[in-house]
Amino acid sequence: MDQVSLDRRKTVNLPYFDNLLKLLHEGNAAVEQGFGRHVHWGYWENPHQADATGADFAEAAENLSKEMCLAGLMKNGLRVLDAGCGFGGTIAHINEHYTEMRLTGLNLDPRQLQRARTQVVPCSSNLIEFVEGDACKLPFTDHSFDVVLAVECIFHFPGREAFFREARRVLKPGGTLALSDFIPEPIIVPFTKIRLPERLSRGFYGRCNVQYTREDYRRLADDSGFKILVERDITVNTLPTYAYIRKLAWQASFFNGFAMIETSALELLSRLRLITYQIYAFQKAGHSL
Repeated sequence: MDQVSLDRRKTVNLPYFDNLLKLLHEGNAAVEQGFGRHVHWGYWENPHQADATGADFAEAAENLSKEMCLAGLMKNGLRVLDAGCGFGGTIAHINEHYTEMRLTGLNLDPRQLQRARTQVVPCSSNLIEFVEGDACKLPFTDHSFDVVLAVECIFHFPGREAFFREARRVLKPGGTLALSDFIPEPIIVPFTKIRLPERLSRGFYGRCNVQYTREDYRRLADDSGFKILVERDITVNTLPTYAYIRKLAWQASFFNGFAMIETSALELLSRLRLITYQIYAFQKAGHSL
């Protein structure tokens, strides 16, 4: 790992991925099935039918990537950037369902990119590359992409405003930015701003900014020169994720006690509708795709 990679690694605390990569390296079959491809929540069209098995969750995680592609107006022949690409699961989904694509996955963590490169093999008509870089300082020229995705990762970025500026810069006129995020109700935002000791603020999932409300996103879209295409609450469709995570915690020693507290708190707030899981899509001004 070069010095630049080391410096970047120091700026990001990734206990969640530390644990995942360790278990994957050890050949843990349960973790491989659930999180070896996608590292995000699942989406169930009929959540009451979820059964908390690894196969069920893997299909639901695949479905979330599908929903993100639909929101982003994905079609054949596009150039796509997946910012915060994890292990390349969404890139893999696009690769398997679309043709004549130029796909780029971006991540700060070289370990995630290394796994993505070994897991995702281009289909015959597609081109794929994985690039180490900062989503708020994108290493790409202006008007490079038709679609930019940020699947369940924007809360880790240094700032949503900086990412939106960069996404708009690299998008072609009429291009689409699609993302998913955990959105708090205004009533709990003051509590999310309470400063905690370093160890607690980092937590198991790393630093997460969950202070951005729906109104904040509407204002950001206006300020950044985007039109909102999709603002969709899929909280109910994601709730079975928590039952699966609890089961995996017992099967694979995936979480420590503090991680379970974090996850349980998020589940409670989601069930109380104090935090919602939203899919957004924004379009840059210009001719549509």
